[in-house]
Amino acid sequence: VADSRYPRDGRFIEEIGTYNTMVDPAEIKIDAEKAKKWIANGAQPTDTVKSILKKEGIL
Repeated sequence: VADSRYPRDGRFIEEIGTYNTMVDPAEIKIDAEKAKKWIANGAQPTDTVKSILKKEGIL
């Protein structure tokens, strides 16, 4: 979770998962509870993150 006012690779508020593209297929690990908590509190996922959350069954 990052503040949109900072660069993409800048500070983040809380890490809720990882995305490893170095393996095939890409490895996705997301703490579903943390993701749901942030979204419930008003966090706006990017389109890319939104598609990953949908793929993982979180949204």
